Amino acid sequence: MKTLFSTLTSSQWARPLAAAVLLSLTLPGCTDDNDDVAEPGLIQPTSAAVPFGEAMDPQMRAVIQQFVSYGTPPLPTLSPRQARMAPSVTDAVMELLKQNNRQPKAAAVTTTQKFIPGSYTPQSAPDGILVRIYTPTGVSGPLPVVVYYHGGGWVIGSLDVYEPSAKALAEKSGAIVVNVDYRLSPEAKFPAAHEDAYAAYKWARDNAASFGGNPAKVATAGESAGGNMAVAVALLAKERTFTLPTHILSVYPVANNDLNTASYIQYAAAQPLNRPNIQYFTANYFRTMADGDDRLISLVDVADLRGLPATTIVAAEIDPLQTEGKQLADKLTQVGVANQYMLYPGTTHEFFGTHDVVPKASEAQTFAANRLKEALR
Repeated sequence: MKTLFSTLTSSQWARPLAAAVLLSLTLPGCTDDNDDVAEPGLIQPTSAAVPFGEAMDPQMRAVIQQFVSYGTPPLPTLSPRQARMAPSVTDAVMELLKQNNRQPKAAAVTTTQKFIPGSYTPQSAPDGILVRIYTPTGVSGPLPVVVYYHGGGWVIGSLDVYEPSAKALAEKSGAIVVNVDYRLSPEAKFPAAHEDAYAAYKWARDNAASFGGNPAKVATAGESAGGNMAVAVALLAKERTFTLPTHILSVYPVANNDLNTASYIQYAAAQPLNRPNIQYFTANYFRTMADGDDRLISLVDVADLRGLPATTIVAAEIDPLQTEGKQLADKLTQVGVANQYMLYPGTTHEFFGTHDVVPKASEAQTFAANRLKEALR
């Protein structure tokens, strides 16, 4: 019924502060001869070839060209620690802005962070789960809350790499966004990240008033692996008879355990996410390949999605996960769960946080934020 879901999602999202260290030790230097701006506000793509570049939005292509120019070795050749240090799409956006004498747009939010109780024993991680909380400025509370889970295939990714997405959602939705630094694998195998995600959601519900939030209006959101967990947390809440999220925002989620979907075949060699990367993530997160058939991974054909809250799904065109995002939307419709699916042509996996360069990312954020505002008002 399924193939080896060689795993989950996300791309080579890394720790920006460590990227320079890895580059100096193991990677070729980054080069990009393009210093010109095609027109005000736009970044001029280079002539470097990238997979499916002819089908990409021009600004998306500029980001992927910059990302590929770092020369990062194939992800399966790196240890998880090395992979976490490699340059990310967020780094590529920042580099393009620098080359074109532009600054990232500062989000109108205040930022705090704290440790919250985790789902695991204190001996293994005595500080608990780190969360970073973004509160919109100029609005009065108590405010709705969005618990956000970053991408990275449960192996890489960080609060820093996905901060542009989380900040933008806070600013555009008027909600407090709680960005969750769940445990990564292989140090913490399945279902550790999922349990951390649930623990953070439950904490946000139970403690919203302590950070200016409304405990009656709490949504879940995430990208890639995090998009999977935004839905999986609702499943766990239903199973454990805890209050369900008010809404789910799932951006290019892992939703199935099938490497033979149409988009997996068409975009097997895409950047920044491709089939070998997905296999790498699965091998590191799953205890055995049977974990791919767990209902928390196979949302489409194993999980019981009945009774879940209304859901918004954002998809990228040039993405191995494109098909399963649509499958998830169709399955939700089949079981009577209200949902809206939006596909952004010419974009790739990880486009959602590239709004400083890619206008379609800003469009997607506005769409997602408006859906959250409507659900949380």
